[in-house]
Amino acid sequence: MNSLRNSVRLVGNLGMDPEVKVFDSNKKMVRLSIATNESYKNDKGEKITDTQWHNLIFWGPQASLAEDLLKKGDELAIEGKLTNRNYTDKDGIKRYVSEIVVNEFLKVGAKA
Repeated sequence: MNSLRNSVRLVGNLGMDPEVKVFDSNKKMVRLSIATNESYKNDKGEKITDTQWHNLIFWGPQASLAEDLLKKGDELAIEGKLTNRNYTDKDGIKRYVSEIVVNEFLKVGAKA
């Protein structure tokens, strides 16, 4: 059960092309955002769709695969862990960010 302690699984659509960053040590990172949708009917019977956006981070070999295979609009299933970090922006304001560090991903509906 330890592997379930910080585990995130999502299926959604990518909202951007991969943003690639290579560090001095040649370690590669890819940043993406994924949208997940949930639909329900309100009290008036109207269909409401709630869209949530999630920040994704890929490292190393996963980052290289994401860079080569993924593009905006792709449907993606991911598994990873939730991380939180903070930084101070250029105006001196402390910002907080939640991200999912992706361990595995699968393009949904991809043709083999």
